[in-house]
Amino acid sequence: MLKLSTILGVLLLGVCAVANPVAAPAPIQAPDLSKRGLEKRATCTFTGADGAAKAQASQKACATMVLSNIAVPAHSTFDLSGLADNTHLIFQGTTTWGYFEWEGPLLRIQGTNITVDGAGATLDPDGKRWWDGKGTLGKKKPRFFQANGLTQSNINNLKIMNTPLFAVSMSNCHGLNINQMTIDSSAGDGAGGGHNTDGFDISDSTSVTITGAKVFNQDDCVAINSGTDITFTGGLCQGGHGLSVGSVGNRPNNAVKNVKFLNSQVKNSVQAIRIKTIIGATGSVSGVTYSGITMSDISTYGIIIEQNYNGGDLQGEPTSGVPITDLTISDITGTGAVSPKGFNIVIVCGTTGCSRWTWNKVSVTGGQKYGGCKGIPNPPGVCS
Repeated sequence: MLKLSTILGVLLLGVCAVANPVAAPAPIQAPDLSKRGLEKRATCTFTGADGAAKAQASQKACATMVLSNIAVPAHSTFDLSGLADNTHLIFQGTTTWGYFEWEGPLLRIQGTNITVDGAGATLDPDGKRWWDGKGTLGKKKPRFFQANGLTQSNINNLKIMNTPLFAVSMSNCHGLNINQMTIDSSAGDGAGGGHNTDGFDISDSTSVTITGAKVFNQDDCVAINSGTDITFTGGLCQGGHGLSVGSVGNRPNNAVKNVKFLNSQVKNSVQAIRIKTIIGATGSVSGVTYSGITMSDISTYGIIIEQNYNGGDLQGEPTSGVPITDLTISDITGTGAVSPKGFNIVIVCGTTGCSRWTWNKVSVTGGQKYGGCKGIPNPPGVCS
């Protein structure tokens, strides 16, 4: 038989256990990652044939996206327009695109505080599959890179090869810096090759700076159709149509203001410096500067400024609806640069279309003097 003391001891232990239960551990609350910015986002690597689709689906989740040897399927845009703020894109290896005849674009990037790095990488759409010498005519060709709405962003060391059509189209970009970009479509030189392979087309943008670019193509190296505070500096343009403003007119925005082309070379091109406004159109071109430009092997025009562009150069009586004002052209080196069959300097302005120009240390020779210059503002004698 159990002793009474033993039974009482067991009962007392039970009472104590009930009166003083062991506390269960408190649940650990998950951190509120939504309040911790980039901490919730990862470094993600994408590669191969399904890399583009996976990258597109993961845009909001990745702080850094490594895009390694991506093979983009035919008839599709590598669409990175949904990036979270502060995303870092890193291209590695060679990015390729499948073939299909459509309008494109083949690549789209959009966002705020985006950094794109491409050192050692190549973006190669293999444009020769589309080239037929007809550009926007002939077979349908895709535009390559559409940068719409890139704000306070940087693109560094990107190499683009052989675009079917226009290479980099920028619209509604604000505070965009492009550093050391190479666009090389020189494989399209010659009959039946590339055409309308513009390097940079810029519209509706502000505070865009392109530094140290190298462009080898068959059309405008740079064409600024509208925008404010745009600078192209330290560049090389070869094989195309040089440094262009316009054509300005017949677009929703027809104002170009405070544009600078500085310390750049134009080689083996149709013209080196061009400003073109469309007959009968309205708008404005003001505060454009070309300074420190060196040209060589120019076939047609060393400098051409025309207010009678209409799908081609010098197409009729110039009009003054898009005035060209506060233009500065200085330190231009082009001695012997123009072909004997070409023209050194062409200026065709409407009766009130051009005013307040500064023209200083301009040497463009080798070609002919153009006999049809009109509306030249002070200083006189620049059409030579």
